[in-house]
Amino acid sequence: MFILGIESSCDETAIAIIDENKNIYANLLYSQIKEHKNFGGVVPEIASRKHIEKIDRIFFEAFKKAEISPNDIDIISVTQGPGLVGSLLIGLNFAKAIAYFLKKPLYPVHHIEGHILSVLFENSVEFPFISLVASGGHTSIFLVEKVGKYKLLGKTLDDAAGEAFDKVAKMLHLGYPGGPIVERLAKKGRNCINFPKAFIEKKNLNFSFSGLKTAVLNYIKKEHSFSTEDICCSFQNNIADTFIYKLNEATQMHNVKSIAFGGGVACNSFIKEKIREFAKNKGLNFYTASPILCSDNGAMIALAGYYKHLSAKCKFPFDFSLNATPRMQLC
Repeated sequence: MFILGIESSCDETAIAIIDENKNIYANLLYSQIKEHKNFGGVVPEIASRKHIEKIDRIFFEAFKKAEISPNDIDIISVTQGPGLVGSLLIGLNFAKAIAYFLKKPLYPVHHIEGHILSVLFENSVEFPFISLVASGGHTSIFLVEKVGKYKLLGKTLDDAAGEAFDKVAKMLHLGYPGGPIVERLAKKGRNCINFPKAFIEKKNLNFSFSGLKTAVLNYIKKEHSFSTEDICCSFQNNIADTFIYKLNEATQMHNVKSIAFGGGVACNSFIKEKIREFAKNKGLNFYTASPILCSDNGAMIALAGYYKHLSAKCKFPFDFSLNATPRMQLC
């Protein structure tokens, strides 16, 4: 069985082809970093326009790489939300057109579910497990009881972790996207600045990073001479410590043997290794995916759609009223 996955929730046009055994035949994307770099962040109108320009080319390139034809596809999966409404609509309408033309079932999936399930490509994970998903738009902790059954334990009340990385990089005039730049500079710095950590209160697993972002800004304004590397290092350590604090709370509240880390921030090697060390010290298994499967990608959407197919057995025709849901809730 071949599954086509289409992801366009933000600024990356991603299309993948996998099979029911989680083999990835193609996992292609067009990144819009150069289009948004001068603005220091994603401009929704530009993102939508670029999706329109690139999605058909990525589609045909994926089939060329997979060495199959569109007629070989059995099911189609597409991100319905959350995300930028214009970007979501491009991918969703493209998927509806392909599904209608090929007469194949279409499965709309939640973007975050894709990130949660991405660890299953390369790992055999025992359920239940705790999943931390951290990206530019989301930072949440879930109890994953099984595929399709998730309990939200905590989420960001303001900025997402990846968003905080980008904003701190912008304050320091480092460029966009901020995550990789901050990580690189942090390696040369010292964890010597005591930025505050917003832990909310005991047994509360929500996150808040706006105070940390403001503390960095105030430090930059106050100090006439400062080390950019030390700021990056101290900021990055603060994020890692906050993640570990919340994961420790979550594992004390729920009987699990494993922790999973997904989303774009999981590409950060320092934070990933800090969480891995924490898990090892706690006697827990730690799972994450390869960087290409942590950032937004079509393979994770294809996998989420495949699992929906196993449970729903959707038929053609699909629901033609299907629409984008920018603030879509997973649970």
